[in-house]
Amino acid sequence: MAQVTMPQVDALRETFGEPAKDTKLNLAGLASSDILDADQIWGVALASVYFLGEPRLRDAVVGDAKAAGVSDAVFDDAMAAASLMGMNTIYYRFRHLVGKESYSKKPARLRMTWMSKPKTGKATFELMSMAIAVLEGCEVCVRMHEASILQHGLSEEHVHETVRIAAILKGAVVALRCM
Repeated sequence: MAQVTMPQVDALRETFGEPAKDTKLNLAGLASSDILDADQIWGVALASVYFLGEPRLRDAVVGDAKAAGVSDAVFDDAMAAASLMGMNTIYYRFRHLVGKESYSKKPARLRMTWMSKPKTGKATFELMSMAIAVLEGCEVCVRMHEASILQHGLSEEHVHETVRIAAILKGAVVALRCM
């Protein structure tokens, strides 16, 4: 469906040494997808780098997105997904890990209004949220967002591509920390 260019990400990946060669090669294919459209690629990549917080990678992806003319709606939803899922993954993973039904019966009392009315549309926002759920390792969130993605007319291939992008970006963060 889409192949977007990321010259700043490409320049950053060129700084990776031999031990990170596979990550360097994976980054080269980060923005190429036969499944995701351009907004979905950018949204997943932006949400992931906002969540991961590595400044060099974040700045490269954000710079490339701005240069590509990515809409404010994609930027806003990516920021919202990163911050909301940063909260939700902790809360819902706790409830899952503690394993007591009594916690599941308590009201979350967490404001999540943006999730119901994202600017890019529910399906794209769910892909962004899935990336963060996977990065944080929240099983409950992964299951819930995967189901929602499918309910909104996307496929398992969309989920797979989303997880692939998040995984590559996480690998890049680790490689950058090692430099």
